[in-house]
Amino acid sequence: MKNLENKVAIVTGGNSGIGYATAADLVSKGAQVIVTGRNKEALAKAEKELNVTGIVADQSDLKSIDNLVEEVKAKFGKVDILFLNAGIAAFAPVDLASEDHYDSIMNVNVKGVYFTVQKVLPILNDGGSIILNTSINAHVGMPNSSVYAASKAAVLSLSKVFATELAPRKIRVNAVSPGPIETPIYGKLGLEQAEVEGFGAVLGEKILLKRFGQASEIAKTVSFLASEDASFITGSEIVVDGGLTVNAVV
Repeated sequence: MKNLENKVAIVTGGNSGIGYATAADLVSKGAQVIVTGRNKEALAKAEKELNVTGIVADQSDLKSIDNLVEEVKAKFGKVDILFLNAGIAAFAPVDLASEDHYDSIMNVNVKGVYFTVQKVLPILNDGGSIILNTSINAHVGMPNSSVYAASKAAVLSLSKVFATELAPRKIRVNAVSPGPIETPIYGKLGLEQAEVEGFGAVLGEKILLKRFGQASEIAKTVSFLASEDASFITGSEIVVDGGLTVNAVV
């Protein structure tokens, strides 16, 4: 069902993983989609495969965000959907975490998200939809994830404040919090395939549905929140984790 026809969407970090799957789903529902990322080759590949517009942008760089907004404004005029998906994940125990570790995560995951919303607002149509990609790490105390978890908790808090501030413009703001999802992020963390599989086997036993999620399952949740089917939902969080966070400890 093409329930997003005549809508223009921005998907940050849209050249792989959840962003790529979401861009594909939005296109299938009739939207014109702009995907951003730092890898020019990956963006060109996404453009060809998904029939989207790729724009090189670094979410940690405010000037880069300004350039993104100007390019989108020149090519599309206004946008209706903003999916803030771009982010980085890195892990370290609190006694070993460096200032660079802290700053690199916070600059992309929090500052970048905050100022992307601020700078896109002038070209976001009234009645539009903003969706922030957070994480169940905002709720669970996973070892070595303190900075990453804090960044996602901050974004979750921002989503609620944004929803309140933007309600007069009928802009809905919601968050989607994925659990373990099969994406390239595990490879980026430097884990070997055997390590990923071992980690998945252990974690899979904690998930009620006994498997990792698929990026396409998060994409469908985002498309729902972006559509009129979610017209009375704002300031909310949808947890998509296969039941991980509600699994009984005994």
